[in-house]
Amino acid sequence: MKKSAKSIYFAAPLFSAAELEYNLKIVHILEEYGYKVFLPQRDGYLAAELTGLNEADLVKKIFARDWNEVQKADIFFAILDGRVPDDGTCVELGMAYAIGKPCYGFRTDSRVETMKLTYNPMISGCLNALFVGSNGEQAIAALTEYLDHHEL
Repeated sequence: MKKSAKSIYFAAPLFSAAELEYNLKIVHILEEYGYKVFLPQRDGYLAAELTGLNEADLVKKIFARDWNEVQKADIFFAILDGRVPDDGTCVELGMAYAIGKPCYGFRTDSRVETMKLTYNPMISGCLNALFVGSNGEQAIAALTEYLDHHEL
């Protein structure tokens, strides 16, 4: 198992208990390989937890923190599940790509097997690699196989 000292910005939806739990599972794998991971649900600001701010100030605070962390990271890694990936994740992907970060995607959606294109080419075109499986364990196996032989 290769170890890396690089940092990762981990983008993913974080609005349900299942999403939060799965994000932690994937981040744990990346951290086992030595990556330092910024996970917004753990290391950033969550709108539901910020009090005393109006909407404009809330938006500025969250956006500035996440943008700063995307810029600081060596690598961008995104969970891209769903018929359409999370809109915030896609914005962060575009930001990371635009400033030259290597970008990786992770998808466990069973609809992948029936699609001619996995994503809109504007998403796929940003990715250095996409780890895919029709279930979570297959995608995790693809990711760990890659990490056993390569750095992100």
